[in-house]
Parts: sequence; structure tokens; C-alpha cells
Amino acid sequence: MSAFAAPRPAIEAGRVQLVHLRYQSLLTARWRVLWIAIIFTLVAAAALIRIAYLGFGGHTQSHSSLAEQLLPPRGEITDRNGKPLARAFPAYALWFDPKAMGDGGSPLINEPAQVAASLKEIFPDLNERRTVRRLEAGKAGYLRRRVLPEDANKVYGLGEIALQIPRETDRHYPQGTLASHVLGYVASDKSGRLGMEQVLNDQLADPDLRHEPVALSIDVRAQGALEDELRRGMLATNALGAAGIILDVDTGEVMALASLPDFDPNRIDAEGQANMMNRVTNQVYELGSTFKPISIAAAIDAGVVRDMGKPWNATTVEMSGRKIRDLKPKGDTLNVPQALVYSSNTVTARVANELGAQKLRQSMIDLGMDQRPHIELPAKGQPLWPGGRWSKLTNMTVSYGHGLAVTPLHLASAYAAMVNGGIWRPATLHKLEPQDVPRGRRVFKSSTSSRMRQLLRMISMYGTGRNADAPGYRVGGKTGSAEKAGAGGYRKTSLIASFAAAFPMDAPRYVIVIVLDEPRGTAASSFQRTAAFNAAPIVGRLVPRIAPILGVRPDERRDVDISDLRYLVEGRK
Repeated sequence: MSAFAAPRPAIEAGRVQLVHLRYQSLLTARWRVLWIAIIFTLVAAAALIRIAYLGFGGHTQSHSSLAEQLLPPRGEITDRNGKPLARAFPAYALWFDPKAMGDGGSPLINEPAQVAASLKEIFPDLNERRTVRRLEAGKAGYLRRRVLPEDANKVYGLGEIALQIPRETDRHYPQGTLASHVLGYVASDKSGRLGMEQVLNDQLADPDLRHEPVALSIDVRAQGALEDELRRGMLATNALGAAGIILDVDTGEVMALASLPDFDPNRIDAEGQANMMNRVTNQVYELGSTFKPISIAAAIDAGVVRDMGKPWNATTVEMSGRKIRDLKPKGDTLNVPQALVYSSNTVTARVANELGAQKLRQSMIDLGMDQRPHIELPAKGQPLWPGGRWSKLTNMTVSYGHGLAVTPLHLASAYAAMVNGGIWRPATLHKLEPQDVPRGRRVFKSSTSSRMRQLLRMISMYGTGRNADAPGYRVGGKTGSAEKAGAGGYRKTSLIASFAAAFPMDAPRYVIVIVLDEPRGTAASSFQRTAAFNAAPIVGRLVPRIAPILGVRPDERRDVDISDLRYLVEGRK
């Protein structure tokens, strides 16, 4: 045996120790694998439980949270065809942070007056004095909202750290002033004001609802045409203001609504604030002779007027110390078609007197003339309604549009009922699906409505509405020129000129009401102030522009059959 050979017991002991170490290592590895498997199983189980919770119990909160992150802070408003009217828009603002320097010293490098002057060069409409006061006060806040990117770069160029340009999501109205009284605006506190922004505020701000745009009833193409022609007519006659509405006679949907002067919802300033009165829904007027067809319709419906050829006394009416005269007398007697064509106050008053105050009053109530107009907008004017029991004089004056003041929307809804077969429906600014159209209430018999379509067409062919007659579109309607009421009585030099129309009269689709506030006699109106020379021509220009857009094509081969009435008017021409 070699001297260097290990004893055999020692070798055996080494082998046992090595086997033991290998066993321990294998055991440790197995435990590690087991723990990893257990942890993985627990994680997988937790994930499955979370998925199940989200799927069955927590979906509302998850959806809401996701919507909050992905959706704009306010829903979109569109016209009936999906054209955007109001939407969230990435924008910049100018913010003054007096603590931006952080050293307790002056927040500005330059003097406040110098900084304000520099900002004035970037923003020409900036109120420089007010800005100086804001900077000197050292109070944090907005100096300007809606800053363009190129202007933001100019502000950065001033080198004033306290002038910051935060990026925000702003409310933007891509059509500018278009339909401003319909839309309203969003205030600095992010709440809707004035128009449908106010009406729809909760829906537009709700993350569970704002993912879908809200479609209004208006058509931007018709809205643009209405505003264009209304502004043209207002400026041509130097009128103080104007109002116009286009209404679907079968559904009550407002296709266009305009009040002038208007405002820009993108920028609310002092001038914009002054123009926020909605003359269509909130301003009440005595609308004069546009009421005569309504009174005649009530009389036909009640059987007071049966014979269209019956002569009525057309001389001056004397009642309770008051005299009712015709502006341009056409003789001692007139039949009903002639009375409407020549706009006779005296005949209309006598027809109303025979009808009786109670029946005419009830007809006006059925047409909603005693209540604020039915529409979603928050600004709705209260009619000036004669209280108590109507006297004979009140009944007579109301019949031709004096003594009762309503909004242009009241008149539009009444004319829609008069020509659509006799059904009154509330106006709406929501786009309606066929199944959502309200049934409405019957106000006139179908036969009465048919007769009124003939009579209104005759006025546009032979009477004061001739300037509204657009070839091929069979326009019918009635003018109204009423003196404005003022302190001490009516002001003879101030008129409200209006025209209420419908087309095409053989199968009416739309009503148009145009109102001008104090138009002047100018060359454009042949130096006349009455509606025949200023309001009616607006309709005559507007109808050919909007009719093809709204699905009505011209056809000069068709018209209302007035063969049984024509000779009654022509016999006295």
C-alpha cells in the first residue's frame, strides 16, 4: 500500500457526504419550483377573479373610468346631417402665474406696463389698461383664452416666465356665428349657457352619454341661407333687428332659426352679451295682419264663413269710441278672399265679431298663443295676452293682430297647423325619427286647412305677398305691418314688418316667418316701410335657395286649384 493512499473509511465518508449534498440541492430546487408554481397559480387565480368581477360586477366603474380618459370633456353637437356645430378642440390659453419665479421677488422681468404693451402687439384687441392692473395686482389667473399656436410662440419670445401657455381642451364652434342663438355657448366654468348647450348640459358632460354626438333638427345649409337673406334684408332697410324661422309643418322640427344681430360663441365679449336676445323665441310682437288668416280660418271652421262670395261691410267700424279703418279702402263691401288679398281690417273685424269673442279666444288658446312658445330653448317670451273676458273691441282688434303680442315662433306653429291639415304640434330643435313625431292636437278641420291653402296662395298671387312668390315653388302667405307700442300709445313711425309663408301650397312642407324690427324706407324697399316691400322679398329670395336643399324642387306645371275663388278677386280688380 502506498504511503499516499487515503484510508478506505475516509473515502467512503466523502462519498456519502457528496450524495447528501446532491440530495439537498435537488430538494431545494424542487421546493423552488413548487413555490414558483404556487405563486403563478395564485396570480392566475387573482387575474381570473378580477376579470370575472369586471365582467359581471364592476363594468360600470371601469367603463366610466375609461371613458373619462379617452373621451373629450364635452360631447359634440351636430346638425341633422352630421355637420359639426360644437365640439371639443385642443387650444392654448394665456395664464399669469406670479409665483413662477419662486424667489418672492417681482414675478415679471419687465414692468407691467411694458409687458402689457408687448401683449397688445400680439393681441390687438387686448384691453391694455385692464391687463396692467391684473399684472400689478399679482393675482394668478387667465389673461386670455383661445390663443393660437403662432401667438403662443410670440408670448414665449417675451421671455416672461410668469406668462404661461397651458394647453387645454376648449369648446369650439366651427361654423362661427352660425346658429349662435340655437347653440348658446360654454362659460369659463365649463357649463352650458343660453341655448342648446344649456339644455343639453348634463348629457354633454356625462361620460356615459357624450360618446355619441347630439343631432339637432337644423340644417346648416338652410341656416346659412336664412341668416344671409335675413341680414341682407335687415341692412338694406336699416332695421334695428330681424328674426326668421323655417319650420317643418308635419313634424314641428326647426330647420333653421336666426336672430339678428347675432354673436360669436367662440368669443363672448360685451358686444356679444348685448346681442343675446333671441327675437324668435323670446321677443314678443304685435304681428299685425299675419293674424287675419288665422281669424278667418277660425270663422270657416265654426261655419261663420261658408259662402266665399258673400259681401261683407268694409266701411269704417266704430266700437267703444274707437274707429277701425282700412289703410287703403277698396269699396264699401268685400268678400272674404278680397278681404285677405287687400288686407282689410274692417271685414276681418266684422267676421270676428260674428264669430264671437269666446270662439276666437279659444282658437288662439288651441294654437298656444296664451303660453310661452313650446321649444327646448330656455329663453321663451311670455305673450301679452288680454286678460279676463274679451270685449267686442278686444276680439275685433286681436283678429287683425293688435292687442295680442306673441313671438315669431308662435306664429310659425300656428301657420303650420293652418296648412298641414289642421294639426298643431310643438316646435323642437331635436332631430326626430318618424316614430318620434308627436301626434299633436287638432285645431282646424282638414277642409278648413284645404281652403286656407287656397286663400294664402291667392294672397301671394294677387295681394300684398306678391314679392314673396318664387316661380315654381307655389308660395302662399300673408304680410303684417304693425305699429310698435310705446309709452302713451302706438308709435306711428315705428313698424314691425312680418311675413308668414308656407310652400309648396299644393302639398305644404315648410313654414317661413320673417320679422323686421323698425325697417326704414330705403331705395332697396322702394322707400316703403311695410312688409310687402321688405319682409316678403326676403321670402321670395330665400325659398329658391333652401327648397332644393330641403327636398322641394320647382315645378311650374303644378299649383293650388283656386279656380272657384279666382273670379271672386279678379271681379273687383
